[in-house]
Amino acid sequence: MENRASFAAIVLAAGQGTRMKSERPKVLHELAGRPMLAFPVEAALSAGATRVVVVVGHGREEVEAAIAARFDERVTTALQSEQRGTGHAARCALPALEGFEGDVVILCGDVPLLEPEAIDALRGAREGVELSLLTCRAPDPKGYGRILRDARGAVVGIREHKDASEAERAIDEINAGVYAAPASFLRESLEALRADNAQGELYLTDVVAAAAARGGARAVTWSIESVGGVNDRAQLAEAAAILQRRIAVRHARAGVTVRDLDRAYIDAGVTIEVDAVIEPGVTLRGETHVGRGARIDVGSVLTDVTVLPGAYLKPYTVASESRVGEGAQIGPFAHLRPGSELGPEVHVGNFVETKKTSMARGAKANHLAYLGDGVIGEGVNVGAGTIFCNYDGFQKHTTVLEAGCFIGSDSQLVAPIKVGEGAYVATGTTVTRDVPADALAVGRARQENKEGYAGRLRRKLKASADAAKAKKG
Repeated sequence: MENRASFAAIVLAAGQGTRMKSERPKVLHELAGRPMLAFPVEAALSAGATRVVVVVGHGREEVEAAIAARFDERVTTALQSEQRGTGHAARCALPALEGFEGDVVILCGDVPLLEPEAIDALRGAREGVELSLLTCRAPDPKGYGRILRDARGAVVGIREHKDASEAERAIDEINAGVYAAPASFLRESLEALRADNAQGELYLTDVVAAAAARGGARAVTWSIESVGGVNDRAQLAEAAAILQRRIAVRHARAGVTVRDLDRAYIDAGVTIEVDAVIEPGVTLRGETHVGRGARIDVGSVLTDVTVLPGAYLKPYTVASESRVGEGAQIGPFAHLRPGSELGPEVHVGNFVETKKTSMARGAKANHLAYLGDGVIGEGVNVGAGTIFCNYDGFQKHTTVLEAGCFIGSDSQLVAPIKVGEGAYVATGTTVTRDVPADALAVGRARQENKEGYAGRLRRKLKASADAAKAKKG
């Protein structure tokens, strides 16, 4: 049996969410790079929950897979096979908490903006009463359960909108759907629920009246921004915008320069060190890490990228599953595809694409090149228009450029190929054999100049064009 001071959490996530108009379970729709469901679960764990039970139903297999991929054994699931209301959903979670006698916090899987601090406040308010709950004031309370209070202001119950009288519907204090109560009380009160209401369901809200009659219920007023649920795609976008700004503000207060707090799109799993600079319109996704003093310029999109200190990613760089070394300069308009490993002081310039390629210290490819499946040594210079011909239609092959070699513009390197240390490849060469160290490779047709031929050629081409035009007319 666990200590009574510990608490567990139940997260209700069994509903279909028909207003999302999606085949995907509502709670798996993402914001800030994570499924919506992840946020209330993480809030509970951050607040100190020793166990979290997620009640699943619609899309059970997908939801369980998402939970297993993200959380440890503290987070388990319980099945609500038949949708009979929120009270029934909470009841379905209780077998997973058998033997637990501490407080239980009940959360909703479609409320991604609730902070751990709200759970702390809720638990603090539970002292001396049977149940505590979060409430808020809503300018338009339509559709929400209303908080009922007696003449002394004490909470005595909740009335769902469909069951409320006109006078009750005028109340602007609404239920946030977040509760804390002892496990023993929940077992008893949830078992006693009856479906005598407008929707014929077991309402979780009915336990509030039971608590008020037994030992008291206490409300904690919280921000409507934090407790608002997500029911459709528009609300998902609104919640994502709020969350994105929170994340940007958090990084700014931790010592990151974020030029525009409303135009920095930073996923929840991103880490950024002090003195980094994030310019407007930047998108940082997944587990991206930005090192101390690095600068990510306008419009860049990074997904699971590690940027080491002092690197500069110029405007509109796109990168995924790659690593950028200290002091490197990338872009503008560069594309780092998965497996790009760029060392210190590397330069990858405009319209250069890399894929599964490593570049050692000081290597450069400043313009208009494709570098796929390559190993590029220290100090190598790759000229404009160079292509690594890495695919033969069946297999990928590797191009190796050893330290200090120079690749002239508009060269084609047909892999598998190796250019030795210090070698030169002349401009416009197609390289099909290894180039020894310190050699010069030249592979292009001999130029021939035909004196006076240009005028004859122009006359011939014009006559042909005139004949074609006459034939049409």
